[in-house]
Amino acid sequence: MGRAFEYRRASKEARWDKMSKLFPKLARAIQVAAKEGGADPDMNAKLRSAIATAKASNMPKDNIEAAIKRAQGKDSADIKHLHYEGKAMHGVLIITECMSDNPTRTVANVKAIFAKNGGEVLQNGALSFLFSRKSVFYLEKFEGNLEDLELDLIDFGLENLEQTEDELIISGDYSAFKELSDAILSKNLRLKKAGLEYVPNEPKEFSEEQINDIEKLLDKLEDDDDVQAVWTNIA
Repeated sequence: MGRAFEYRRASKEARWDKMSKLFPKLARAIQVAAKEGGADPDMNAKLRSAIATAKASNMPKDNIEAAIKRAQGKDSADIKHLHYEGKAMHGVLIITECMSDNPTRTVANVKAIFAKNGGEVLQNGALSFLFSRKSVFYLEKFEGNLEDLELDLIDFGLENLEQTEDELIISGDYSAFKELSDAILSKNLRLKKAGLEYVPNEPKEFSEEQINDIEKLLDKLEDDDDVQAVWTNIA
């Protein structure tokens, strides 16, 4: 994947070390998952995955429990899922997912970030044929037989299984999230994080200089309090 990829990964990891920004985002994801599907992780695959992601990021147990409790409160905030599509310099395509109790504020912030950093917000749906929505699970490195595991998970919606030096990555269609999550749980695989992601159908290679040009835009998006995730077509 080259130096550009390594640079992007290193800079992204450095950004997400800002715990003062990360923990509220994780808490919001837990709160929304609990409100939508119930407070029992065993019965709510999205909540289970949100909790696993929070734990992998060293979020304290008290914070996790507080987020679940807030979701059960009568006065819990009405948090909405928001989706924005955009384009940056050099043809970099961007999908931004947000969770917000104030959509007016969020859309204004996102549009301003794009406009001030060489990008533009596109009409939603403009990138629908260029990305596919996938259920993606990141697990601790698997020490068993990968072929057997792959055969076992195919019936639950597995499309791709990849083992890197550090972790096992399992993915399938977005509609198979619960089935794959339950299957992973039943096999006692150690989940690090999971969620629905936008994967580029034709990822593109960009030079380090080109990626440097759009880093400020990506930084600003990921630093915004309402932004939960940012996906691009960078290979």
